[in-house]
Parts: sequence; structure tokens; C-alpha cells
Amino acid sequence: MTFQNTKAFAKELDQKDTLSRYKNEFIFPKVNNKDVIYFTGNSLGLQPKLTKSYVDEVMNDWANLAVEGHFYANKPWWDYHERFANPLSKIVGALPSEVTVMNTLTVNLHLLMVSFYRPTAKRYKILCEAKAFPSDQYMIQSQVQFHGFHPNDAIVEIQRRDGEHNIRLEDVLSKIEEVGDALALVLIGGVNYYTGQVFDMKTITKAGHKAGAFVGWDLAHAAGNVKLDLHEWDVDFAAWCSYKYMNSGPGNASGCFIHEKHHNNKDLHRFAGWWGHNKERRFKMEPVFDPVQGADGWQISNLPILSLAPYLASVALFDEIGMDALIEKRNLITAYLEFVLYEISKEVGGSFEIITPKNKEERACQLSVYLHGEGRSLFEYLMKNGVITDWREPNVIRLAPVPLYCSFEDMYEFGQILKAGIST
Repeated sequence: MTFQNTKAFAKELDQKDTLSRYKNEFIFPKVNNKDVIYFTGNSLGLQPKLTKSYVDEVMNDWANLAVEGHFYANKPWWDYHERFANPLSKIVGALPSEVTVMNTLTVNLHLLMVSFYRPTAKRYKILCEAKAFPSDQYMIQSQVQFHGFHPNDAIVEIQRRDGEHNIRLEDVLSKIEEVGDALALVLIGGVNYYTGQVFDMKTITKAGHKAGAFVGWDLAHAAGNVKLDLHEWDVDFAAWCSYKYMNSGPGNASGCFIHEKHHNNKDLHRFAGWWGHNKERRFKMEPVFDPVQGADGWQISNLPILSLAPYLASVALFDEIGMDALIEKRNLITAYLEFVLYEISKEVGGSFEIITPKNKEERACQLSVYLHGEGRSLFEYLMKNGVITDWREPNVIRLAPVPLYCSFEDMYEFGQILKAGIST
């Protein structure tokens, strides 16, 4: 398709967009009495209008039924989480028995490492990407220290080559082979939070297994954003937050995946709790833990229903639309945003540098842009003029044109505001 940087062309794309109506299903903040152009769904998604009814339902059941809501609410609380199994499994490419919801992202990664980081004197190293999200860095450091190893020895980071912004697949694979029999775990972010690079999870998982390691993925920036096929890729475990691309609300519950091949492995350690105990016998208060079959057997405590309600509302939208349709629009709107950025750069004589991979197989719903010659004042101008974006030092803005609620006209209007901000 040949793009044009005009409002008429952007409106034409919106008219052809089969998902355009979903923009009206979300609540937008306003700046200067106008809906903002929202580019930070990679940090916190907008609130779906449907959310309030789901939360109100729980509040009403709590008011009218109190403790009896566990069994007699319209969506009984004791099995509320089971409603996620089918829709979430479609989003991440899993069997329904392989997914569950519980806790928050880093908590779940810690808990999953109880099962899947089992170091020995010989096999104890963890492979991750350099400059991973800080929470992952802290988590991995504390895990290896807990097991009596030194981070400088036990953690192997895959570096970017000098002068390059992204990590090459061949460098990941060669590092796995180099570490070899010492490798206990590969744990990487499926989409790098800073650059927006999407890793080849299938190929890396296969290589990690060939080396004899477990392979897990932090899918914070991937779930609801990229095509995942965790079961077929033979991934051992994964976890993701729900508040970015899945719009469940700030700090909300995390999703987990544990491959079915591990469900009956009694040699795997886990930290147990009563909500992971045999569902049919849970209230008998038995002294010996008998885990639920499947990923639900990794649960510990009864679930925060008020937190799950917004997540369930959002998952319903995903189930209605399907990941294939979202990804088709994601690819087109991201490409159009890229075009607009380069057109504006030419018009203002600037030198924007997009550090996100150009190949659509290696990127998703984010463009990270170096604004050479510009400073934080440009970011502040954008914010004051109704463009909500994300600034990262020294001079990078992250732009996430989320297909659920961003329009092609938003991309055009952003370009005009950006141009005005540079000219100011």
C-alpha cells in the first residue's frame, strides 16, 4: 500500500478498518476538552466501558450476598478464575488447562522459578537479555543469590553488538550453545520493553531445550500484542501482566502458562496453597496438598475477585475480536505511524531514528524513536497538546498505536502536533 500523509487518506483507512468501532468502547482522558491521542497502552491500557458493569456486578453481589457470593453470585467467586481459561488460551496459544490467573507478574515469575530454576553445582546459569526490564533483573539476581550463587557468575546476559540497538537471534543461539551444560534456565522478555523488539520465541525455546535447560518467557509486552503459540512452541512456563495491552487496570492480576507436560511431574517443586488444592476437596481442609490438575495447581491463595472483574471484561473483548484481526490492524497502523514519522522528519529537516526493528516479524505495537537534536521539552509539548506518550532518557519516545483504540487519523494528527512542537 502506498501511504499518504494527509487527513483524507487517514480517514479513508479508518473507514475501511473493521475494528474502528471499538475505539468507542474505551474511555479517553481529555486535554483541552478533547480526547487525547493515547500512545501508552504499552504501559497502561485505557479503560473499556464494559469494565464498570463487571465490577458493579461483584460489588452488588458482595452487598447482597456477602460470603454467600462465593457460591451463589451470578459468577460465583470460588471458580471465577476458570472463566479465563478458554479466552486466555486463545490469546497466548495454549490449552485451557495450561493457563491461569493469579498474583502479579514478578510474584508469578518468582513462584514459577521455584519449579523451573533448579540449579545444581554444574548446571546453574540463567540466560537473559542485557538491559532487561529492571524488575526482571532484580528478580533473577535475587533468585541466584538465594540459591547460593553470585550474579556475576550465574547470570549470562546477551549483549547488543556495538552500534546496534537490537539483539541478533544468532547471538542468542550462539550464547546458548556456548554456555551449554552449565545452562539451567533461559528467561527473556518476549518483547523488549525499551526497543519494542520481538524475539523469535519458538527458535530460542528449541535451542534452550537442546542445551538441556528450561525455557520461560516474560510476556508483559507480548500478551495481547503478538501472536503467541506457547503450547506448540513447547515453552515450559510464561507469565504476563494484564494491564498493558489487555486493559485490566493499574497493577492488576497476572496470567500464567505452564505447559501440560509438567502438570503431572511430581518432582517439580512448587510453593503450595489451598487454592491450588484439589477443587472438589478444597473445603475439607485436608493436611496434605493434592494439586489441581493443570496450571490452576500453581495457585496459592483465593483470588482477588474485584481485580479479576476488569480483566474478565477486557478478555471478553479479545475473545470477540480475535488475535488475528488485531494483529492485521496492528501491522498496518504501526507501518502508517512509521511513514508519518519519516514524512515529518523530512519536512522539519530532523533526523528521527526508529530503533525498533523494521521487519514486522520482529516488532509489534511499539515504535521507539530517537529524537536526535530534540530534548524533553518536545515530550512536554506533546503532552500539553493532547498526545500521551512515554519518554525514556536520553531522548527516546515510545509510541504504541494500540489497534483496539487508536485510529489512523490519530496517527496523522500526531504528526501535525509533532511538527508544530519541533517548529516552536
